[in-house]
Amino acid sequence: MTQSHMSREVAEIPEAARRFLTLSADATASAAASMRKADPALVVTVARGSSDHAATYLKYAVELLAGVPVASVGPSVASIYHRPLKLGRAACIGISQSGQSPDIVEMIRAAGEGGALTVAITNHAASPMAAASAHCLALQAGVEHSVAATKTFVSSVLAGLALLAEWQEDASLRAAVAALPEAFAEALSMDWAPLAARLSRAQSLYVIGRGPAFAIANEAALKFKETCGLHAESYSAAEVLHGPSAIVQAQFPVFALGVEDAALPKLTETAIRLVAQGADVFLTGADVPGATRLPSVSGLHPLCAPLVLSVSFYAFIEALARRRGFDPDIPPHLRKVTETV
Repeated sequence: MTQSHMSREVAEIPEAARRFLTLSADATASAAASMRKADPALVVTVARGSSDHAATYLKYAVELLAGVPVASVGPSVASIYHRPLKLGRAACIGISQSGQSPDIVEMIRAAGEGGALTVAITNHAASPMAAASAHCLALQAGVEHSVAATKTFVSSVLAGLALLAEWQEDASLRAAVAALPEAFAEALSMDWAPLAARLSRAQSLYVIGRGPAFAIANEAALKFKETCGLHAESYSAAEVLHGPSAIVQAQFPVFALGVEDAALPKLTETAIRLVAQGADVFLTGADVPGATRLPSVSGLHPLCAPLVLSVSFYAFIEALARRRGFDPDIPPHLRKVTETV
């Protein structure tokens, strides 16, 4: 069987991470110095699709480490409604693998005009979004042929974590970020065959997580839809109990993303409850009676562990797509670059 673009690009993630950490180190340090000088009381993010999931990840990371609130702003506020936002003492981080979507570009430009320090995270340093921003963190990921973003998603979160570590001058996170290429390489070897067997003919599932892992749950649910034609909904492990768990009955598949952080005990409590309702629960990071534990890389910084988990997931989902009869490179009705206004 011919290897897919997606498979090759997932395998490239460790090397893409090394390139970013080497080639974009100066740009990261410069943006971080500006962040320290600006001392933002608020960070806003501008993104769509997988990039918005990367922004959600950074929301948790920034709030947990820096104690600065993070909010997502709707690009249409600038591009369609033309409403200026008052963003003095704010930083605005735009995330887009192409940096081309007009609504994202317009929101970044408007944020700068509104007083925000603007930072672009993109795979294209010559893109309109980069040109509209005060700083650009070029991902250095190389060409991504598959419509489904993989290495650019991981590199986007990596860029945000590197920026956060330098902005906060946090030695522990700096060291963890520097070690991520090796962790990504290890993550590629995780075998999730039991989950693949369960989902080979499934029609729907829930994906749950908490904290930064909730962002990975969002990304996983999107990839199930994009590449496998599988209806998946993502929830916080707390939010799923506020209504959605009502439809969880016998053999309903649930994929729980657990990592070694402060939220793990609460996530396992949710997994225990869903097992009791008859769900087929698969989880990482913990053992739950009646559930299937999937292997994951251990001993990681809690702000990095969910990102490493995403690499294992990408290797898994590419194989699952082919098993279900889909071409993972060409999801139906989708294009690589989606330009919205």
